[in-house]
Amino acid sequence: MKKCIPALALSLALLLGGCSLSGQAYTVVGPHAEHPVLGENESTIKASTYSELVNGILFFVSQGVEEGVIQITDYNGDVEEDLNRACLEVAKDDPLGAYAVDFIKNDYTTIITTYEATITISYRRSPEQVSNLVNITGTSAIREEAAQALSAFKTELALRVGYFTGDAAAVEEQVRQAYYDTPAAALGMPECSVELYPKTDAGTQRIVEILLDYPEEPTALQRKRQQLQEQSAAILTPIQHQIASRRLDLLMGTLPNVVKVDLKTGGATAWDALVGQGANDEGLALAFQLLCDGLGLKGQIIEGTLQGQPHFFNQVDRNGQTVWVDLSRSTGKTWTAAQMAEMGYQWTDQEA
Repeated sequence: MKKCIPALALSLALLLGGCSLSGQAYTVVGPHAEHPVLGENESTIKASTYSELVNGILFFVSQGVEEGVIQITDYNGDVEEDLNRACLEVAKDDPLGAYAVDFIKNDYTTIITTYEATITISYRRSPEQVSNLVNITGTSAIREEAAQALSAFKTELALRVGYFTGDAAAVEEQVRQAYYDTPAAALGMPECSVELYPKTDAGTQRIVEILLDYPEEPTALQRKRQQLQEQSAAILTPIQHQIASRRLDLLMGTLPNVVKVDLKTGGATAWDALVGQGANDEGLALAFQLLCDGLGLKGQIIEGTLQGQPHFFNQVDRNGQTVWVDLSRSTGKTWTAAQMAEMGYQWTDQEA
């Protein structure tokens, strides 16, 4: 006797266009469902408890299987109800299932006291998308991965995050910080959208999908980056041969001749400051950080305020002492923290 269970359709909202698989299987790199017990036929999985049902379906998903068989023996629960529930749990609550699966359906055949369940899985992600999942631990690790994606002008990044905390807004902030970590590639802040899988707060593991929409085509951005790198190399080459203790002073002496300032209509990138027609405070801060990175000077971009208005400037180490730079105020001077405070600058961690 064969009993068919109606399809368990789990249509999830698509952020990207779904891709159906035609006889293809993909392998997930990284954590996946524990390898279940195999039946006599290696393409068949054995299960006798609900957790083994879930684990078997998870294993199919982790391997990109489109149709698999589970032999159910010595089962005490309601097979029909539990199969439906297990399919729903995998597709809705498991990170990989929520990310990759379009729907799961099942039917089963009863053979005396044994059940043979056929699990059919339809995917909405391509094998390439799933194989490109990057495994990281902790929400803070997102920033480093985002910086690498931004440096390559990637439009899509999917991360399997262990011990995830926070929400989509926290991920967006990590991406924003990563943008300023990579001044050579910070050629226009991309629009960022974030999706978490599963969407509900279930467990400590999530798949985080980040979509990036840049203000220009990647080829144009790559061309600008090349121009910026060539210009910065020309500026830094004479200084790089000097002793480390003199490099900041030599850089400050060079900047008035190479930096273009345009606070009214200037752009917000280092390219605008060093190659283009001029930059505002954000672009100037990125340019200074880029040059400091090239000289091995320890510094960072500060996103603070000036007279109560949002303003970008820089902090840099000069032979063990911290000094501040604002190229929008002067392309050749540095200030102490006290002097910056007197001029109306404020920033996080500022000493009272």
